[in-house]
Amino acid sequence: MKLYGYFRSSASFRVRIALSLKGLDYELQPVHLRRDEQRAPGFLELNPQGLVPALEDGGTVIAQSLAIIEYLEERVAEPPFLPAAPADRAWVRALAQIVACDIHPINNLRVLQYLEKELALDDEARAAWARRWIEAGFTAMEAMLQDDSRCGDHCFGDRPTLADVCLVPQVVNSQRFDVDMDRYPTLARIYGNCMRLSAFADQAPERQPDAE
Repeated sequence: MKLYGYFRSSASFRVRIALSLKGLDYELQPVHLRRDEQRAPGFLELNPQGLVPALEDGGTVIAQSLAIIEYLEERVAEPPFLPAAPADRAWVRALAQIVACDIHPINNLRVLQYLEKELALDDEARAAWARRWIEAGFTAMEAMLQDDSRCGDHCFGDRPTLADVCLVPQVVNSQRFDVDMDRYPTLARIYGNCMRLSAFADQAPERQPDAE
């Protein structure tokens, strides 16, 4: 397998964690977003959306991080990223999608660049934009998790699920925008538990070979 990604991309970080948790070997192919390598003709042929990550497995190319993670889940059963019961699976997916569908898409690099270049927002205004949507999502996640008996050392029970795989990169990303994690003690606790696991810690942006 070959993973096309960028060290600081939250979505790429999710997939690196998922591959590590599943114990899968892969070749990393860096795509440097700040050098516009995602717009190169060769990469657009691979992924017409021009986004990372993309996973190449044999003759198959899969884009979108959640689709990639679900593919890995269906290909390698252990350890599972989703609980057994349908209601619990939906709950874990809902937590993951707060990050992947509501927070991340409006705070990623191309959006922040649009705010800078097209709307002429300065650094402070762009950071305030990012904080606004991170905090909205984290407030909801904290409320869902803090008093729910299903929450343990991780978002669901005592082993990582899809929700943790999405949460951790977003917490790392939030540090760039000075989000106060003291407001989210449950999320901060889960993040700390995850980062004690090598599958998470070793995939942190600063530990990647393409990190600047």
